[in-house]
This record gives sequence, structure tokens and C-alpha cells, in this order.
Amino acid sequence: MINGAHVIVYSRDAEADRAFLRDVLGYPHVDAGHGWLIFKLPPAEVAVHPSTGSESHELYLMCDDLEQTVADLTERGVEFVRPVEDQRWGILTSIRLPGGGELGLYQPRHPPAYDL
Repeated sequence: MINGAHVIVYSRDAEADRAFLRDVLGYPHVDAGHGWLIFKLPPAEVAVHPSTGSESHELYLMCDDLEQTVADLTERGVEFVRPVEDQRWGILTSIRLPGGGELGLYQPRHPPAYDL
């Protein structure tokens, strides 16, 4: 039986991004060996969107109050790379990872599926 999902974030500076997840976001983790950290994520959900181009995958972190979360993360030195956007389905922005990548962050307007 499937009992979870494993997300992989590719990074140009994996050590810095691991430190960000560990120290800034405070995610608990296990060491799979040689400093290879595997992080516990908050509850998750998955959606499938249509595409006419090449397939890709995205990772968004979710929060209950985007304004407060942005304020808290800004105090911790997190860089926001996209302005807050108000969409039909939620309010969103993106944060810069130390390795150069981006993670989406949003406050959904839809009921979260992870509580089902």
C-alpha cells in the first residue's frame, strides 16, 4: 500500500538549501547518511493540471495566513522573488532558496485536501 510521497528538490547548492529547510523553516529531518537530510513535510496534496507544452512539476508550500507568514519569514532573512498575487484559487508568492531555486508559497481559497 502506498503510504507517502517523496519530493525531490534539485539544487545548485544542496547544502545551503538543506540548511534553509532545517534552520529557517525548522523542518524535522533524518540523516540518511553522510549528511544527506530527508525532511518531514507538512501534510500534502497533489493536483493535476492540463498542459499543452512539456510536462513539469512544481512545489508549493501552503499556509493559513500568507501576510503573517511572509512577515515571519522576512524576519528570518527569506528573500521573496515574486510579488503577492491574488488568484481565484488563492493568494501566492515565491521564496528564493539559497541554492538559487524558488519555492511557491500560497494561502489556498479552496478547502485543503490534506484534511480528508
